[in-house]
Amino acid sequence: MSFVTMGDGTEIFYKDWGPKTAQPVVFHHGWPLSADDWDAQLMYFLLKGYRVVAHDRRGHGRSTQTHTGNEMDTYAADVIELAKALDLKNAIHVGHSTGGGEVARYVARAEKGRVAKAVLIGAVPPIMVKSDKNPGGLPIEVFDGFRAAQVANRAQFFLDVPTGPFYGFNRPGAKPSQGIIQNWWRQGMMGGTKAQYDCIKAFSETDFTEDLKAITVPVLIMHGDDDQIVPIADSAHLAIKLVKNGTLKVYKGLSHGMATVNADLINEDLLAFFKA
Repeated sequence: MSFVTMGDGTEIFYKDWGPKTAQPVVFHHGWPLSADDWDAQLMYFLLKGYRVVAHDRRGHGRSTQTHTGNEMDTYAADVIELAKALDLKNAIHVGHSTGGGEVARYVARAEKGRVAKAVLIGAVPPIMVKSDKNPGGLPIEVFDGFRAAQVANRAQFFLDVPTGPFYGFNRPGAKPSQGIIQNWWRQGMMGGTKAQYDCIKAFSETDFTEDLKAITVPVLIMHGDDDQIVPIADSAHLAIKLVKNGTLKVYKGLSHGMATVNADLINEDLLAFFKA
């Protein structure tokens, strides 16, 4: 397996497939998953001739199960180091959910020439938690509930989320995929529970407003209007107003996990944006 060692000794696992001379597409996964969550995109874009890269965020997947540094500034710093180590230039960065926050923070800080475009899919920016400044956000009690459920019985919690709201399998007429549910559980249970616990604060309470304003490259924001994890009204609809060069694409009736359960549709739209 391939790893890059960060300054604090944390080892970040990564996949790097395809010609080194091809344009890189870098995929950033959501909580509490791993690079494996991008299987459908990695293979699709590899076969289209791109260089595809995906890493396990610190504390997640095969990376070091860190007990510190599980917050957005360090996540972005890790991506800066990964981009240097792999010499990624003119890359397209694609982030889902928490990974969308990581993309926003990284792209806003990236060295010139490193980033060509960015994509946010079901992403958490600008900020999820409710406050006086963000009255449409989710109450802190929602995220406290996540933390309590994880501490009480992580294994069961990590079955309940994909079985229910993550992929919309709790909706009338939905056809749950046991393989997708078990794969979500597998990825989640690979990570360190302390890092995943800390990451709940990172994805819910980090304010990405200034990051979004600082991004100058083209940005595609993709969001399902039936996203039960990151409601569209307080995320994509606000984020599109903050980026300088953005396009919002709303998917009627699709879930938070649409990149997996609707991969054919999402991949086609991603490819069109990459080529534009």
